[in-house]
Amino acid sequence: MNIYLIRHGRQNSRLCNVDVELSKEGREQAELAGERLRNYGIEAVYSSQLLRAKETADIINQYLDKPRVIDERWQEADFGGMTGLSDEEMKQKYGDFLAKRATMTEDIPYPDGGENCQMVFHRAFAALKDLTKQPYENVCVVTHGGVLRALLTGLVGADYAKWLTFGRQIENCSITHIMYDEKMETFHIERLNDFAHFEGKDYLMRKHFGNGFFQVKKG
Repeated sequence: MNIYLIRHGRQNSRLCNVDVELSKEGREQAELAGERLRNYGIEAVYSSQLLRAKETADIINQYLDKPRVIDERWQEADFGGMTGLSDEEMKQKYGDFLAKRATMTEDIPYPDGGENCQMVFHRAFAALKDLTKQPYENVCVVTHGGVLRALLTGLVGADYAKWLTFGRQIENCSITHIMYDEKMETFHIERLNDFAHFEGKDYLMRKHFGNGFFQVKKG
């Protein structure tokens, strides 16, 4: 089975993990992803329940016209108290957490009730395993940056604290391809952060929206 994991398109807010729709650029990203995936033999389109993922999946599915499935286990990491804050507010309120996280020495949860990498991996991996039981050969899943990093970290057996190693910039509507070998029951990472469908459209790159995960140095 081929599982094509798509990070949702650019949302219309820079606040942390707010449940909002896509921006104009995000819709264009989803259109380009849909045009490309039209040739991939996709048989079903999954997404999380968050608006930016649902809308991305629905736009992609306009090119595919396949069954649509919502699965909350594909939703973004819970950012706890950081949810809804601006970058500057997060730096002011949670600067110590951000500085410690940037060292990648401990898998610490997001402050005030949020998840860590291990927690995100376990719920996303459960969804992935369930997906492999479906009678499909090619499936599209629209999910989130934190989920992609957590899933890849767990699949390669890396230290959960190292999840930020995967993709300083995981581009919106990029393709990460995981192949599942049914006979061996093993997962194989075939592609990571493939955004070739944005060639010649630099304004769609994430550098024009955010700087990836940011670091805060103590002192």
